[in-house]
Amino acid sequence: MTEAELTYENFTADPFQNLIPNDDTKGARRVLEWAYGSFGESIIYSCSFGAEGMILIDLISKVKQDAEIVFLDTDLHFQETYDLIDRVKERYPELHIRLKKPDLTLDEQAAEHGAALWQSDPNQCCYIRKIKPLEDVLNGASAWISGLRREQSPSRQNTHFVNKDERFKSIKVCPLIHWTWDDVWNYIESHKLPYNELHDFQYPSIGCIPCTSPVSAGGDSRDGRWSGSGKTECGLHTPGGNTR
Repeated sequence: MTEAELTYENFTADPFQNLIPNDDTKGARRVLEWAYGSFGESIIYSCSFGAEGMILIDLISKVKQDAEIVFLDTDLHFQETYDLIDRVKERYPELHIRLKKPDLTLDEQAAEHGAALWQSDPNQCCYIRKIKPLEDVLNGASAWISGLRREQSPSRQNTHFVNKDERFKSIKVCPLIHWTWDDVWNYIESHKLPYNELHDFQYPSIGCIPCTSPVSAGGDSRDGRWSGSGKTECGLHTPGGNTR
């Protein structure tokens, strides 16, 4: 299937919906080979540089060495995350890794919406600092790659390898849907991949500093995001997203 044959407008079903993966990447490499073969330069990997991101970066580097990878730089990330990005750039020098910032600086956001918007209106903050920047990145792109796994949360249990993305009017490719948390770490350890040091301190999911906290042993991997607010997603992976 080529890029011209599969678009947001004519998408009907995951072409891999009947795939029963039996390889050591649980179908991830096959899906990535199809994705880059189908969409070429018109597919982007939006990477948060979490544990899943390290797997995808490593696999993508074996499929398309000069792939474009975008990090949504909210200016609120942990220093450990920025340090990891530098290490990844050193390990995979041919990948095009770029940091996409929001239109508003933190000072401009505070002047327009009040200080600590992530506390008063976290949905608006996510829209300004993550969703709108990804909209800009995906403008003109046919598809994007995400590290979603079905095991992560109830809202992600029905994720397919290839999805019609209503939020960004695009095709979203999720190669790791069948991976478990143990699978992720077994791959990281066996391939000696770099990873965010915060994972060693009970941070399974790492985002912005104000909205990320450690999770007690046995807790849901999303429990440490926007803790106590009832919010579990930034809006990148929900149909309507967060709007202004």
